[in-house]
Amino acid sequence: MKNTTIKIQNLKCHGCANTIITQLTKLEGISGVTVNNDTDEVTLNFESDSQLVTVNKKLSELGYPLVGENNSLPKKAKSFVSCAVGRMSK
Repeated sequence: MKNTTIKIQNLKCHGCANTIITQLTKLEGISGVTVNNDTDEVTLNFESDSQLVTVNKKLSELGYPLVGENNSLPKKAKSFVSCAVGRMSK
């Protein structure tokens, strides 16, 4: 099992963090997901590099692209939706 920390964009609150943790832990081979709202970082355990690619894609789909990736208006809007969903499912 490998461990990594990913720096993301659009992270606003614990609702965002809840959505990220919930969605990433559903992915096969992903565990130990934590989100640091102060540093905009997601830390997780993964088994293979292909799973890490899947994680990065999922984060982008949720509206939390990696730092350095295109942060378009639709992605920013998705992050607000993900945030609201995370707040409701607590």
